[in-house]
Amino acid sequence: MRKSIIILLLSFVVSISNITAQHPKREMRAVWIATVANIDWPSQRNLTSKAQREEMRAMLDEFARNNINAIVLQIRPTADAFYPSALEPWSNWLTGKQGQKPNPFYDPLQFIIDEAHKRCMEVHVWLNPYRVTNSDNVEMLNKNHLYFKNRDLFVKYGGKTYFDPGLDETREFLNRVVEDVVERYDIDAINFDDYFYPYRVAGEEFPDEATFRKYPRGFAPYQKGDWRRNNVNMVIAELQQTIKSIKPWVEFGVSPFGVWRNDNVDTRGSATRAGVQNYDDLYADILKWLKEGTIDYVVPQLYWEIGKKVADYEVLVKWWSENAYGKNLYVGLYASQLGSPEANSAWRKGNELVRQLNMNKRFPQIDGAVYFSAKGFLKNKQGLTDSLQNNFYKYPAICPINRNIQGEPSAQPQNIRVLRDGKDAYLLWDEVNEEGGCQVAYYIVYAFKGKKVGDLNDPANILVCTTENCINLRELNQKFRGNFTFVVTAINRYKHESVPTQGVIRRM
Repeated sequence: MRKSIIILLLSFVVSISNITAQHPKREMRAVWIATVANIDWPSQRNLTSKAQREEMRAMLDEFARNNINAIVLQIRPTADAFYPSALEPWSNWLTGKQGQKPNPFYDPLQFIIDEAHKRCMEVHVWLNPYRVTNSDNVEMLNKNHLYFKNRDLFVKYGGKTYFDPGLDETREFLNRVVEDVVERYDIDAINFDDYFYPYRVAGEEFPDEATFRKYPRGFAPYQKGDWRRNNVNMVIAELQQTIKSIKPWVEFGVSPFGVWRNDNVDTRGSATRAGVQNYDDLYADILKWLKEGTIDYVVPQLYWEIGKKVADYEVLVKWWSENAYGKNLYVGLYASQLGSPEANSAWRKGNELVRQLNMNKRFPQIDGAVYFSAKGFLKNKQGLTDSLQNNFYKYPAICPINRNIQGEPSAQPQNIRVLRDGKDAYLLWDEVNEEGGCQVAYYIVYAFKGKKVGDLNDPANILVCTTENCINLRELNQKFRGNFTFVVTAINRYKHESVPTQGVIRRM
């Protein structure tokens, strides 16, 4: 009898553990919103300001329906801006002409931050560090662009224009751009993608020999690769310091190409044979940044299928899990590839991303996923969003606490109560007013049937996330009958959750 009871108890514990693993309360669920070439938003360059805002609201609403909790918004695709800037011109991808502001005027970045935060979504702003043009047409640049003021800062390669990464002025300018954004906007993170030194162009050498000779910084002539990596290492470390000196809770993340190095080149590398390597081709030493903590999170773009010979998703997701040096690890998934007629059979049969999400559960080091990109994600290709709503993202989730940032506890909401007004029933609590980094981002309301507080670690018990300190219980999907216990907590900008309030029992 005793043995049977023990077995039943163990089964219960395992069952609860499986539920928690299936639906974690802390998980990054983000989508990239690409603005370059109008990939995701705005859908075209001649939209009115009103139409741009309507498109974005509809996109964010759809994300909310899928329990997405963060967006990664491209605000500087080609040394331009999706916000008013004294440093760089308005993006032509926004208005059709570089330097032309929206008419009627509005600030797209501020608008998107307000709308996303209203939906309790984080806003990670995505900048490309060195790219200036996507073609050889420099005439499309605004006359006030830095290119025309100081051409010595720029080089041409592969029919495109780039900042010269070897110059101190390049690093200084990039730091000024980031400093401006972090100071003026209530963002949650700065994000860089895989475009550091550009992808190699066959038969053409990146034109930085003169810069290398003039500013070798102690590197020998045969060490140009190390010198290039040092250029990128310096700007990464400086940007981390710039960000933290202004708002220490703002994260700095990088979304690199999915292969650091192949193991036939470096025994520390992955068992892959990719034709491009971060370290050797893009001069991005991601492992150094992770080890030293000069970035707060990493999102390797693992855009290959499980079983791919030269770059197997399974091999790579395991490798990154073992080489993140304890930093937050989110996996970049290729939503736009699903069902593509040009893709191989793995992407056309079944749902490759569902297979990958299931595989990710085997690696507890993985803190979530980021999907590229918004338009492909929202098309529900091969039932992806159906699978998220019914399975993986069935319940809300809070973005993970960043392990590289020393956070502070959130203050506790007080005086939770229920007030009735006719047919309406309002749950209220005193607004938490904190200064600096402890500022509340939003509140979480839990609901439990009966007179006891249940499991606060089970996201199935989250009733709603809100930026308000009052909710109308009658407007929610859940019907309240009998006794219910409500609990409210606060999430601050460091993503720390407060001590829960005392549960309030009301017969509804």
